[in-house]
Amino acid sequence: MEEILQMSALELSKQIRHGSVSVKEAVEACKKQIQTSEPQVHAYVSMDEKILAHRIKEVEEGIKSGRYTGPLAGVPIAVKDNICTRGQKTTCSSKMLENFVPTYDAQAVKQLEDAGMVILGKTNMDEFAMGSTTETSAFGVTRNPWNPEHVPGGSSGGSCAAVAAGEAVMALGSDTGGSIRQPSAYCGVTGLKPTYGRVSRYGLIAYASSLDQIGPIGKNVKDCAALFEIIAGHDSKDSTSADVPVESYDSLVSGGLSGMRIGIPKEYLAEGCDEEVKKALADAVHTLSKNGAVVEFFSLGMVDYVIPAYYIIACAEASSNLERFDGVKYGYRTPGATELHEMYKKSRAEGFGEEVKRRILLGSFVLSAGYYDAYYMKALRAKGLIKKEFDKAFQKYDCILAPASPTTAPKIGTSLSDPLQMYLSDIYTVAVNLAGLPAVSLPCGMDSRGLPIGMQLIGDCFQEKKILRAAAAYEQLRGEFPKAWAKEEK
Repeated sequence: MEEILQMSALELSKQIRHGSVSVKEAVEACKKQIQTSEPQVHAYVSMDEKILAHRIKEVEEGIKSGRYTGPLAGVPIAVKDNICTRGQKTTCSSKMLENFVPTYDAQAVKQLEDAGMVILGKTNMDEFAMGSTTETSAFGVTRNPWNPEHVPGGSSGGSCAAVAAGEAVMALGSDTGGSIRQPSAYCGVTGLKPTYGRVSRYGLIAYASSLDQIGPIGKNVKDCAALFEIIAGHDSKDSTSADVPVESYDSLVSGGLSGMRIGIPKEYLAEGCDEEVKKALADAVHTLSKNGAVVEFFSLGMVDYVIPAYYIIACAEASSNLERFDGVKYGYRTPGATELHEMYKKSRAEGFGEEVKRRILLGSFVLSAGYYDAYYMKALRAKGLIKKEFDKAFQKYDCILAPASPTTAPKIGTSLSDPLQMYLSDIYTVAVNLAGLPAVSLPCGMDSRGLPIGMQLIGDCFQEKKILRAAAAYEQLRGEFPKAWAKEEK
């Protein structure tokens, strides 16, 4: 069983397709690890044994018959609980959707299943993806597999913790302002936020529609590239879906560092960035420079406007998207209301958590008649200027190197006591969503407390190949990163 957990997703699928490992054995290895780690980590919110048993049989038969021949056929995967799965609860980790069972699959889920992957269960997250620590979930806190006193990051903390703890070989997350990249950094795994429009949002329960994007989480860059190839592509059911061809995962990660120009924004290493994070990034720069990349510092404008612009736009869109949860059509309905308006108020007051209510209030405020121009329109203009700054940078550089977070994972309980500080911790990730760019986060070291440090490589729109190529080359030079679940066993 341990041998199965050691394998990458691509290696495991190869063994399954050759008959050396069965799909059932791969799933059982993950389930055994779930039994060991889950009481402490709490990465999952639901697993349906009946659906899983049926799917194992279906995939095993499909591989034998030649229906499933792809590079990830038979691989067990976890799915974030804001991505719809037909017949299986999709709750957004909220009391509001505690018993919601979708009647359809998200397009990304359909593509996973068409590729012969096996969904293990749904992972915990910050409620409606609003948070950076996976502490705002209505179903309890997820803990970091490296140290259970620390957060796994968020909002895709359950997905990243599941991969780090060996409870899933891969996972799907969603990224609105760093929600794949930051928890990947905190948990010591690899996460890719694709270009906006690359992966269909059909079936992703919306937080901020102009920023949300589904992406892969895995043990290494090549696994993420293979899953990206599966889930990417045009979808007529999503009006923002881009009709841009996707290259094969092999070509996405090949090419090496020779001749690549990489820029580092000076502003990202200024005040607020932890010294150990700076040191790990400096070591990564040395590795990249020594092996053929040209690495330079440059000035990226508009950095001071990134956090305010992001939170105004994201909260405005959230207040609009979440108005549908009113206790009438679906979701939680208060039992204690005697008339319509009281039912609306009580259902929303009881169904949503504190952080979601805070963001709905902020969003409703910036969209209100007297403040729309003063806040929301200014934030949209700032968004346009931020994109222009990146466009300028990509005229000179193939990709941009940055920390994924100013610090390593904070202790549980410290972030929610100061929401503003939690918002500021997104400083390195949110600009990528505002500009619709792709970015990959991967581990680049450990701090003195034994917690992973992550870096991110940011590319121009639809240039996933450049960032994955640089990330794969760096990963090879860095060597294999330690595994949290192996640490637990010792």
